[in-house]
Amino acid sequence: MKHPSLKPWLMLALLGGIAALTPARAAPPGAAAAQEAPACAPLLQHSFLRLQDEKPQSLCQYNGKVLVVVNTASFCGFTRQYEGLEALYARYRDKGLVVLGFPSNDFSQESGSNKEIADFCENTFGVKFPMFVKSGVSGKTANPLFRQLADKTGQRPRWNFHKYVVARDGQRVTSFNTATDPKDPAFLKDIEEKLLGK
Repeated sequence: MKHPSLKPWLMLALLGGIAALTPARAAPPGAAAAQEAPACAPLLQHSFLRLQDEKPQSLCQYNGKVLVVVNTASFCGFTRQYEGLEALYARYRDKGLVVLGFPSNDFSQESGSNKEIADFCENTFGVKFPMFVKSGVSGKTANPLFRQLADKTGQRPRWNFHKYVVARDGQRVTSFNTATDPKDPAFLKDIEEKLLGK
């Protein structure tokens, strides 16, 4: 592109202007989304077997959601809370809430097999929220998620249906004891605030 009548400095200026006007090459599709995806919160960096088929499930799939994590049992005076927890999940799931159920025999009220627990939850209460195989939730036998939740809140389950509400960032956690009904106003307020990012 050399022209005999143009001085070298003028040529450089013209080439610089052309370069400035050239549109930048677009990033490949999905590249921006991959860069913006938040890393999985440390609290969720665990895998558990799904109750229904015992297939491994990474909790990272719930990153960015508000979580209600609850230890459950089939033969407890509070077992009817399954109904309220399922209603809670149905009410708020489209806004970003997930209820995660962890059956446990720590309090001697969940003696059945994983299949028996799954059948009971589905047939008796129509449970659709994610549930995982039976595990420890309190003391030395607690699974790693419940150990972290207890460390964050200073409260471990002392009975079935203890509830933890985890914010979208996976950092802020609130603890609610067994007697807190899923329709309790303070419990619902905490969930709604966390759904709004408060």
